Amino acid sequence: MTAPAPGPAPLRIGNASGFYGDRFDAVREMLTGGPLDVLTGDYLAELTMLILGRGRLKDPEKGYATTFLRQLEEGLGLAQERGVKIVANAGGLNPAGLADAVRKLAAKVGVPVAVAHVEGDSLPVPDGFLTANAYLGGAGIAACLRAGADIVVTGRVTDAALVTGPAAARFGWGPDDLDALAGAVVAGHVLECGTQATGGNYAFFGDHDPGLLRRPGFPLAEIHADGSSVITKHAGTGGVVDLGTVTAQLLYETGGARYAGPDVTARLDTVRLTPDGPDRVRVDGVRGEAPPPTLKAGLTRLGGWRNEVVFVLTGLDVAAKSRLVQAQFADALERSGVRPPAEVRWELVRTDRPDADTEERASALLRLTVRDQDAEAVGRAVSSAAVELALGSYPGCHVTAPPGKGAPYGVFEAIHVPAGEVEHLAVLPDGRREIIEPPTHTQELAEVDEPPLPEPYPSGPTRRAPLGLVAGARSGDKGGDANVGVWVRDDAAWRWLAHELTVERFKELLPETADLTVVRHVLPNLRALNFTVHGLLGEGVASQARFDPQAKAVGEWLRSRWLPIPVALLEGTAPVPEVTV
Repeated sequence: MTAPAPGPAPLRIGNASGFYGDRFDAVREMLTGGPLDVLTGDYLAELTMLILGRGRLKDPEKGYATTFLRQLEEGLGLAQERGVKIVANAGGLNPAGLADAVRKLAAKVGVPVAVAHVEGDSLPVPDGFLTANAYLGGAGIAACLRAGADIVVTGRVTDAALVTGPAAARFGWGPDDLDALAGAVVAGHVLECGTQATGGNYAFFGDHDPGLLRRPGFPLAEIHADGSSVITKHAGTGGVVDLGTVTAQLLYETGGARYAGPDVTARLDTVRLTPDGPDRVRVDGVRGEAPPPTLKAGLTRLGGWRNEVVFVLTGLDVAAKSRLVQAQFADALERSGVRPPAEVRWELVRTDRPDADTEERASALLRLTVRDQDAEAVGRAVSSAAVELALGSYPGCHVTAPPGKGAPYGVFEAIHVPAGEVEHLAVLPDGRREIIEPPTHTQELAEVDEPPLPEPYPSGPTRRAPLGLVAGARSGDKGGDANVGVWVRDDAAWRWLAHELTVERFKELLPETADLTVVRHVLPNLRALNFTVHGLLGEGVASQARFDPQAKAVGEWLRSRWLPIPVALLEGTAPVPEVTV
């Protein structure tokens, strides 16, 4: 077991929010559940920026996560009593406005706190867009904390910046402390999604007591002066922290070995994970490189209008019923004289079962989705065409909900801007504005050479079985791309997975990806493969281009697919059909 890093006492940083809408009482739970130095909250995502942008159109004074304020009504006093600093990106599009609101709240509840904020992420918004924001690093947060801030709110910073900033402030790291910063980036990435690090959304959840997973506690990291850390949680809280839960979160929404950010590029292929006791995983060995000379920036806009109708097809002749209603709908639209929507998509989901004992289990779903730049093209004409079929279509015709008039959908676009063109500002508690200079040393991002693969697993008898019996997975979205991380728990399975799950096999198992560009990244230290599927999500989560718009379950779909697996690797797993290949 790796010995704890020497030096000052570790910084205990907890997380209380993985997204805007996460468990409301997590702030209180984290502040009262055990010792902490800093409590962070991640409220922003690509979709959230669009939501905040639309909200700001109605009220220019808003544009921030109002839930954070309500959480602070009690949290301010608890944090002051316990000496805990609070750092959150809840400022969204208006960090200055949120900082003012926090000051007013503090005066109202009688808790004197020093409030600072970080701004400068807001970029000129191009015509046709709602928001444009660069992803800032943690240096502005560090400056606020060094100036004595108790509460720091930011706009669009990287998720890991909520951890690198406090760590840099505590340990005196500068921009050239790349390894330490990279270690903090890795810890921040593990914490950022809250309970996903403590057993939430975990592939092997069945290995643990269901009672533990009913209400997972939020994670925290004990960060040392050299950037190494221990991922854990408050004693007595639910959930699990082990090598698997930490590995899963490390793979989430990442890609290759180089994980680039504004502070540092962390080398994920250098991460070492080791058990450190019950619900404790040590993270060390992380190497850092100079960050790229550009910052990622996110742009959001309204992409058009969409509508959806879900027909229920029950009992016999499901395929024929589907063909009938599609033909009838097309005819009704043509007769209406209205131009058909630019995109019309039908998806038949065979949820029905033969000889079913309930009507619902006897039914399939036929989903109609339409899109167009014109709201009228997806509105009344589509709804009317669907409604008028009610008494003249297939037997048992009905829909899951009355058709609506359509709704706008959003688009997220990622660009990169020179770091020197973005004015990163720390607005300190006394009102002084400190300019945060961009790093002087940068390095263009490039792929690393693929590491050598382990020796192939010995040939022998195989059996067709689901991949998920031996491999875990976690998937997510990055704009229009999907990321699917796959890992195994021992060296024998790694020898098999590394050679078996090629890009070609991946596409074979997931036919939706067959015509897309799929890139495989090999991470031997984690016994993991990380796949990037370009374009699977169209124009991003807000565009709702597919059934699972954030690719949350693509990994579970992959795990459910059958392929030949060595019999020896299946020992101790759930029984599978005796089909020898």
